[in-house]
Amino acid sequence: MKTAFLFPGQGAQVVTMGKEIAEAFPAVAEIFEKANSIVGFDLSRICFEGPPEQLNTTTISQPAIFVTSAAILEVLKTNPSAQSLRPDVTAGLSLGEYSALYAAGLISFEDALLLVQKRGQAMQAAADATDGGMVGIIGLDEEKVNQLCAEASDGEILAAVNFNCPGQIVISGSKPACGRAQELAAKYGAIKAVRLEVAGAFHTQMMSGAADVLKEALASCDISEPADIKVIANINADYYENAEKIAQGLTKQLTCPILWQKCMQKLIADGVENFFEIGPGRVLTGLMKRISRKTKVINLSNIQAINELLKVRV
Repeated sequence: MKTAFLFPGQGAQVVTMGKEIAEAFPAVAEIFEKANSIVGFDLSRICFEGPPEQLNTTTISQPAIFVTSAAILEVLKTNPSAQSLRPDVTAGLSLGEYSALYAAGLISFEDALLLVQKRGQAMQAAADATDGGMVGIIGLDEEKVNQLCAEASDGEILAAVNFNCPGQIVISGSKPACGRAQELAAKYGAIKAVRLEVAGAFHTQMMSGAADVLKEALASCDISEPADIKVIANINADYYENAEKIAQGLTKQLTCPILWQKCMQKLIADGVENFFEIGPGRVLTGLMKRISRKTKVINLSNIQAINELLKVRV
C-alpha cells in the first residue's frame, strides 16, 4: 500500500499557523527558529500572530507556508510513534513542490527556504512590473474555459493555468482580460467567476522575469538525484527523473499551467492509497474530494490532527 505526502501552495496561509504545534513540540520550535535566522527576520511571529495583510503578501506567505509544512513534517520525522510513516511519493501544489522536494530529501531545508524566499520576491517584482490577476472559474470544463479565455483575451494574455479539480479551473492574465472573463463567464455556463486575491498573473508569461531570477538561483543550488522517494511534477503530472529536470520544472512552473488534478489521478492510478496533507489549511483535502470520492486524505494542519495520528500509531 503506497503513501503520498501532499503539500499546499500559496493561499493556504492563515494567522496562528504552526503556533500550537511549535508550543507542543520542541523540534518544531527549532525549525521556526532556524527559519528566522535563514530569512533574516521574525517569520515565526508573522505566522503565529500576523497581521494578516503582512502574512498574505507574496513575499511572506511563500516562505511562511514552506516553513509551516516543514515544521509539521518534522513531527513525523522525530516522533517515535510516527517513525514508520514514510512516503513513497511526494507532491506539492505550485509552491508546495518545494516542500515535496524537501520531504523527499532532494533539497536541504536552508536551500529550499532561500529559494522560496527568492521566488516570492521575484514573483512580487514581476507582478509589480505588470498588471495581472487571476480568476477562479467554477463549473466549466477545460474546453469551455479555453473558449472563454479566447473571447475575453481580446489580444491580451489570458489562459487557464490551474487545473485543480473537476469544475475548478483558475485563469490568469492581464487585469482587463480577467475583468472581461468575469463578465462573460455566465454566458459559457459558469456557476461563478471569482477574482483571486493575488499580486499578479501567476503561471503565465507575465512571470517570465521571475522565472529568469529563479533559474539563476537554481543553477547554484544543490539538488540531489531522485532515489527512493518519487516526486511528481506540476507541469506534466509525471515523476522527476533527475536533478536537471527538477530545476527545469521549478523554473517552468512560474510561466506554465499547474496540472494538479492530473497529478492526483496519476498517483491514484499508480496504486497510492494513503494520502496525507501536510501544512496549513485543507485546500488539497478539499480538492481530492472532487477528484476522487473514494480517496481519503488525512489532513495534518493542526495540533488536534497530529495528536490523533500519533495516538493511533502508538
